[in-house]
Amino acid sequence: MSSIDDIVPAAIENTAGAPERRRRVGGGRGGDRGKGRKAPATLRYRSILNTMDPSSIVSDEGLEAIHEASLSVLEKTGIDFMLGEARDRLKAAGADVAPGSERVRFDRSLVMDLVRKAPGPFTLHARNPERNIEIGGRNIAFAQIASAPYCSDRDNGRRTGTQEDFRNLIKLAQSFDIIHMTGGYPVEPTDLHASTRHLDCLADIVRLTDKPFHAYSLGRERNLDALEIVRIGRGISADQLEAEPSLFTIINASSPLRYDAPMLQGIIEMSARNQVVVITPFTLAGAMAPVTVAGALVQQNAEALAGIAFTQLVRPGAPVVYGGFTSNVDMKSGAPAFGTPEYMKAVMAGGQLARRYGVPYRTSNTCAANTLDAQSAYESMMSLWAVVQGGGNFIMHAAGWMEGGLTASFEKFILDVDMLQMVAEFLTPLDTSPDALAMDAIREVGPGGHYFGTAHTLSRYETAFYSPILSDWRNFESWSQAGQPTTYDHANRVWKDTLANYEAPALDPAIREELDAFVARRKGEGGVPTDF
Repeated sequence: MSSIDDIVPAAIENTAGAPERRRRVGGGRGGDRGKGRKAPATLRYRSILNTMDPSSIVSDEGLEAIHEASLSVLEKTGIDFMLGEARDRLKAAGADVAPGSERVRFDRSLVMDLVRKAPGPFTLHARNPERNIEIGGRNIAFAQIASAPYCSDRDNGRRTGTQEDFRNLIKLAQSFDIIHMTGGYPVEPTDLHASTRHLDCLADIVRLTDKPFHAYSLGRERNLDALEIVRIGRGISADQLEAEPSLFTIINASSPLRYDAPMLQGIIEMSARNQVVVITPFTLAGAMAPVTVAGALVQQNAEALAGIAFTQLVRPGAPVVYGGFTSNVDMKSGAPAFGTPEYMKAVMAGGQLARRYGVPYRTSNTCAANTLDAQSAYESMMSLWAVVQGGGNFIMHAAGWMEGGLTASFEKFILDVDMLQMVAEFLTPLDTSPDALAMDAIREVGPGGHYFGTAHTLSRYETAFYSPILSDWRNFESWSQAGQPTTYDHANRVWKDTLANYEAPALDPAIREELDAFVARRKGEGGVPTDF
């Protein structure tokens, strides 16, 4: 792993030269906020490096205990692989597959030999090359919320998602450069038929964004359609797509200790074509995992190692990410809890495990709040603190997550964007250059003076500090005269202003024509089979 001395110069290089683009984002102060001006400008957060050394919440001995226990689970208990083709591949590789059973047991040496084939850091390619992102090492990339069945905003309340809601959330993700990629459908557009929904949604993502995106692994046909759409969107050949990972899928273990057929088919289709697979057990301590955090981590790690090993069995060197999604439940109701101390511990320990295996680490920005309130902010900030301290690379649900992931909130999206930008600014290395040390200004002011009028201040005051999107720094009297607006008020206005000023990224007319033709053809063929 690189030392902090190696990483800081690179971080400075990534943030130098664009202070105005980076800091002038929050609008004016006080009553001028959001009035008579364009919505907050996008930033140049094209690459964020974590300049903080990751924290270790588990001792070396404790980490090895979790690792060894995970391998024992794979050897003795095993994992159900609910797809015959997957079991056949595993048996041919030397795994123990009992006849007539879905249970697969792994010799620990087989697991680790396969995991060691994983490539480590890699580049995820976008249709706009400036949007390519590095996954792994000290890089951090943020994806907006994904897979919520509901969405909400202050004006229209909580509701099932529509294509219009889906498109508006995608537009918001495009509008802020702190969001590096779409993480899936931010809300499920239930007004689109399930047989062709993926065609409309993925085509919308190509048209409305130029950032990397995700495909759901819900059957081979959907994977193949997504691969073709991303190829068309980038305007490249199938061979180039295979050489340049451009699409990712989230593969969830059906905890405890199962991988279902669609997930395994997704691994086969994506890994075989050198696309990105993010293996993510969903282990809630006390429900689908042991009630102790350590026990839940053992299960998470066993499931993750089995999934990673299978990706490398399909194609050695295929890009893969170690995902952790361990939290706890409310033992009074069984409801998932997020942004908890237990979640933080699991996130940080998951980062240690991912680094042990040399693969990038996926985690999430989460909360369990039902509205935009203090709970939604402090649970997300606890999550983000753990993400940074735990060395997270691939951050899912980074903006918009509400109600334990059931709702994509327009106002929460803006709150999260503000917090993500604060995290990015915090990670910007402290400038200690001679100019930043301000010796001339200190001499000029001397004892008892002030710095408001110095040349040093006047040349920097517009870009010296991060300007938040939502914080209201007016005094009480001015704030009261303005109607005592809340953070909810500000967030509601900002997302509307942002959408009003949205501009679609350029798309080659030939690509648009080919994309439209492909979608029309696949719709004419009926899309994919469904159960209804």
